[in-house]
Amino acid sequence: MSINTSVLLIRALLLAFFLATSTQAEDSQRPFVFEPEVQVPMRDGVRLVANVFLPKGAGPWPVILYRNPYGKGGEEWPGAQEAIAKGYVTVVQDCRGSGKSEGVWEPFRHEAQDGFDTLEWVGKQTWCNGNIGFAGGSYLGFTQWAAAPNASRYLRAMVPLAPFGNAYDTFSNSGGAMMLGLLMGWGELVGGLTLDSDQLHQSYRYLPLQSFGDQFKKNIPYLNEWVRHPTYDDFWKQRGIDYRYADVTVPTLNVSGWYDIFSQETLDLTTGVRASSRNPQARTNQFVIIGPWAHSLGGRKTGDLDFGSTAELDIHLRQSDWFEYWLKGRRKEIHDWPPYYLFIMGENCWRGEKEWPLKRTRFTPYYLRSAGQANTLKGDGSLSPSRPRSEPPDEYSYDGDDPVPTVGGNNLFGATAGPRDQSQVEERYDVLVYSTLPLEKDVEVTGPVKLILWASSSASDTDFTGKLVDVHPDGKAYNLCDGILRARYRNGRNKAVLLEPGKPQRFEIDLGVTSNRFKRGHRVRLEVSSSNFPRFDRNPNSGQPFGTDTEMLTARQTVFHDSKHPSHLLLPIIPQQ
Repeated sequence: MSINTSVLLIRALLLAFFLATSTQAEDSQRPFVFEPEVQVPMRDGVRLVANVFLPKGAGPWPVILYRNPYGKGGEEWPGAQEAIAKGYVTVVQDCRGSGKSEGVWEPFRHEAQDGFDTLEWVGKQTWCNGNIGFAGGSYLGFTQWAAAPNASRYLRAMVPLAPFGNAYDTFSNSGGAMMLGLLMGWGELVGGLTLDSDQLHQSYRYLPLQSFGDQFKKNIPYLNEWVRHPTYDDFWKQRGIDYRYADVTVPTLNVSGWYDIFSQETLDLTTGVRASSRNPQARTNQFVIIGPWAHSLGGRKTGDLDFGSTAELDIHLRQSDWFEYWLKGRRKEIHDWPPYYLFIMGENCWRGEKEWPLKRTRFTPYYLRSAGQANTLKGDGSLSPSRPRSEPPDEYSYDGDDPVPTVGGNNLFGATAGPRDQSQVEERYDVLVYSTLPLEKDVEVTGPVKLILWASSSASDTDFTGKLVDVHPDGKAYNLCDGILRARYRNGRNKAVLLEPGKPQRFEIDLGVTSNRFKRGHRVRLEVSSSNFPRFDRNPNSGQPFGTDTEMLTARQTVFHDSKHPSHLLLPIIPQQ
C-alpha cells in the first residue's frame, strides 16, 4: 500500500513542532549527558518514558519539558543542542500509550494529570533547580494547556505553538458540526493507519458515522467513541481545561496563524486568562503572536499567497527570550512586548495591540442583496451597507452526496490549507455569492467575523455555511475565514431543536477570526452554502440522531434578505488613522 505523500508531510510537520531548529553536533563528543528511557511514575502506577539531556558540570539547572505523542527521538535529537548550550536540562517524554510509555493511548484523556505528575517528578530531581518551562506545538501545545489549570508549583512559563486547550471546540466540533477532516484524519494517523489519498477521502464518506472506525482492519476504539459524543458533555470536559481560565496562573507565550486550525482558540485562551486568572502576574503575562500562517509557523508563504519577508519571524528566538526571563531572570525587554502581536494581511505588516477584540472596532453590517439569483459568481448577489427592503430570496439545493469541497482555509487533514483561489467553488449553483463593488478606499477587518443569516429549509435539520473572501482586481478570490452552523443547534450547542420546514429562522454563524486590509480596488465577498467537505461532516438533512444515517437526503434551502429578514455579514472594521 502506498503512503500518501501529504500524510507523510503532515507527520513531519507535527514532529517538527517539538524539534528545534539548531543543528546536530558534528562529532560524537556530546556537550551533555544523555539519560535514555527514564521511567517517570504516574499516580495510577503507569510509567511514562522520557529522555533526559543534562548539561555537563555542576547543576542544578532550569528545565525545558516536552510531552509528545509522536515519538521522542533519541540521543541525536537536535532540540537539546541549543538548550544545553544555554544551561537548560531538556526532558522529552512519550505521552501515555505512545512510544515506549506504558498505558493506553487515548488522545486528550490523560494529559492533565500526566502533565502535572511529570512536572512534579521533574521538579524534585537533583538536577532541577525548581524552574520548569513547558514547550512544543500542536498536540504538544495541548499537553501544556491541559496541565495549566492548578499547575504544578514547579511550572514557571509555557510557550505553546499552534495550541488548543479544549478538544471539543477546536478539534471535534464547530457550530454543532463535526470537524471531520481534522478529528478523523488526525485520529486515523495517530491510531497507526497509513492511507493513501483516495483511501483517506473515501474514509470521510463512510456512513453511518457512528461506526466510522469499523471500516478499518485495525481497531481504533476512540474513533467511534468520539462520534458518540456530539455535544459538550462530561466526556469532552475531561479532555480539556473546561474554560477554567481563572485557575491558570502560568505566564504564557502563545503563537499561531490566521490560517492555523487553532487560530481562534489561541486568541480565546490568551484573552480568557488575561480577563479572569486569579493571579495578577498571569493576567498581565499572557501574550500571543498571530502571523499569516497555517499550522506551520514562521514563514512568508501560505497557500497561494506570499506575504513578503516581513511575515518571517524567528519564533525560536522569541521562545528563547521568554524562557531566559522566566527561568533565569534575564531578557527583561519582554515587558515591552505588546500582549497581541498581529500580522495585518493585505498591508503585510506587524502591529502590536493591547486587547482582543480591539476596543476601537466598529462592528459594521454588510447586507446580503440580490434579485433572487445570487447563485454562482456570475449571479446578481451583492453586499451593501444599505438595508434591504423588499427583495426575493435566493434558493439552492444541498445534496450531501455532492458537497461543496473544502478549498484552502484552516485545515491540516483532508484539504489544502491557507488562502486559495475560490473561483471554482464559486461556479457551483449551490453556492450563493455576494460581493461589494470595488472598494474606493482601504478597509481593514481585524477581529471575529459573524454571519447573521435568515433562512429556511425543506429539511428538519441541515447546515448553513459562510466564508469571507478577498477578491483581488484580477478576479482571484482568496478565502480569509469560514464557519458553519448545524440548524438544530441554532439556540445553543447543547440545545437541539429541529426546524419547522419552510419557516424562516435566524442563524448566527461564527466565521472565525482574521486580520486583513482589503485594498482599494478589491472587493469584499461572502459565500453562503450548506457544506464545506471534508472540513466539516455532511449533514444528512434527516433530523435523526447524529451519526446514525446511512444515506444523504437533499434539502431545498432559502436565504432571505428583506426588511423583516435582514441577513448580513457583521465585519469588525478598524477605523483608519
